[in-house]
Amino acid sequence: MAVPNELKYSKEHEWVKVEGNTATIGITEYAQNELGDIVFVELPEVDDEINEGDTFGSVESVKTVSELYAPLSGKVLSSNDELEDSPEYVNESPYEKAWMIKIELSDESQLEDLLTAEQYSEMIGE
Repeated sequence: MAVPNELKYSKEHEWVKVEGNTATIGITEYAQNELGDIVFVELPEVDDEINEGDTFGSVESVKTVSELYAPLSGKVLSSNDELEDSPEYVNESPYEKAWMIKIELSDESQLEDLLTAEQYSEMIGE
């Protein structure tokens, strides 16, 4: 199972890619594998404020509906609108095509709470 080294991870199975003051967020390959075939993705609007630990959307699979938890706080700069029409991207390409939101970080110190790839791999038993 892929756990890219350049990303950070939350205990709720979101991945984070930080570039400057912008964080791109999605769900991990492990999470999408556990959920099964994704059929619907609900994401926040641009300019919405999200807070670390709060829900910012949901992913619906053939098995269940799962909430998405914000690993960081910030203002939503963009949502991946392609996932509305092609939710299967989450299963096919969780780290590339299926990024979910990009936020402007409001508290960079929250990055310290995220897991490294090695820590995340240990957590999921890889």
